[in-house]
Amino acid sequence: MPNVEDPDPKNFIGRSAKSLQENVTRSGGAAAASYGLIGAVIVLGGIGFVLDRWRGTTPWFLLGGLLLGLIIGFYDLATAIWKK
Repeated sequence: MPNVEDPDPKNFIGRSAKSLQENVTRSGGAAAASYGLIGAVIVLGGIGFVLDRWRGTTPWFLLGGLLLGLIIGFYDLATAIWKK
């Protein structure tokens, strides 16, 4: 464990950068899965919106796209969390 009371500012910046890098590395999979969840909802919801405008069936394709995006996104998130 590094010495917290070290007065050397260069050493403090180095420890801070190393700690940030370790945290980002550890959270990489979960962050990617959360971006996948958001992306799936936005993309499939957008496709549903466009289909609704084209077919004139508001809001059914939009709701279906959002629901499908949530299912796919949460599946991706669950597999990332429970991956061995």
